[in-house]
Order: sequence, then C-alpha cells, then structure tokens
Amino acid sequence: MAQEQVVQEKKAKPLVPFLRIPDKWPDEPAYLFGSRCQKCGAIFLGERYACGRCGAVGEFDEVRLSDEGEIYVFTVIHQSFPGIETPYIAAIIDLPEGVSVRANVYGLDPNNPGPYWFGKKVRMRAEKIRVDREGNDVIAPKYYVVEE
Repeated sequence: MAQEQVVQEKKAKPLVPFLRIPDKWPDEPAYLFGSRCQKCGAIFLGERYACGRCGAVGEFDEVRLSDEGEIYVFTVIHQSFPGIETPYIAAIIDLPEGVSVRANVYGLDPNNPGPYWFGKKVRMRAEKIRVDREGNDVIAPKYYVVEE
C-alpha cells in the first residue's frame, strides 16, 4: 500500500495574539486589533472577556486599531540573547484609540538617543521575521519613524 504524502499549506502566523493577518497576505496588510466594551466603550489591546473599567463580561466588539501612534517611552537595549542584534530600541507606543503596544522602533539611531524621541510619530508595518519549524512565515508588527 503506497503511503499518501500530506502536503501542508504554508501559512502566515502572527508573532503576537493581537495581530490579524488577512487570508490574502501580503496583498492585504495585517493590522492590530482590540476589543471595545459594549457597555462603557473602553478599548483594550487584543481579545478580552472582561472589562477592566466597568466589569462587563463577554460583551465586546472587535475593532481595528490605527497603524500610526506616538512613542510614549523608550529604552535602548545594549545586551540581549545570543543571535539578537544590539543595540535596538524598545518602546511603548500610544495609539489614538487610547491603548498602548510594546514594540521595537526602527529609523532612529540607537547610539544617539534623546528627549526629542518622546512623542515621535511611528507607523506599524507587519513583516516576516522568520520561518517556524513547520515552514510557516512568522509575521510581527514593526514600527518605523514617520518623517514629518
């Protein structure tokens, strides 16, 4: 009896659970999503089951979050695990919807940080960062400085 070979379709998988990757990736851009409480309107990053503001349970709508935000706070990482290139900039990005996301920022010189980085506008792009053991593309949100 001949063995049938099962061919597994290669997929794009998000690195973080709050990144949505459309079926037509990369023709349609990936985006961050959040949950809006139906009772009080509070918005949270990713999927939620209970509202931290009013206590409502299970009453949420999914919302697409903005691709642009501002650097709220940052740090320059000089030491990391083997294989991770340093220095790099890790930041908390404030989005217009009132939520924040942690991410790396590209387009700034990590060897010359300054207070002018606070409030700097950044834009998210989802990019392939590696291939997992099953051969799937792993997609991550990356933030790049918006030139003003």
